[in-house]
Amino acid sequence: MKFTTVSVSYSRKFNLGDYESLEVGCSLWAQVEDGEDADGVTQFLYLQAKASVKLAAMPVLKASEFQINKAKSSKKVSGDINESDW
Repeated sequence: MKFTTVSVSYSRKFNLGDYESLEVGCSLWAQVEDGEDADGVTQFLYLQAKASVKLAAMPVLKASEFQINKAKSSKKVSGDINESDW
């Protein structure tokens, strides 16, 4: 039986205005056995990492005046940044 390790890293940097930024990242690893779909596992890890970064960043982004104003000007947002704005 052969094991292979796949890893995925996802990070995103957000401008908070006033020369401030927030960078959030996540790295995930999984062991894939012979016969398992390594591409499917990689895609799953990517989606999980992206969701984790989004979850971690949302409280800071919702409190950022710069991001709120940016979202209002680029989309029809009613005063709050929503996860669908990603």
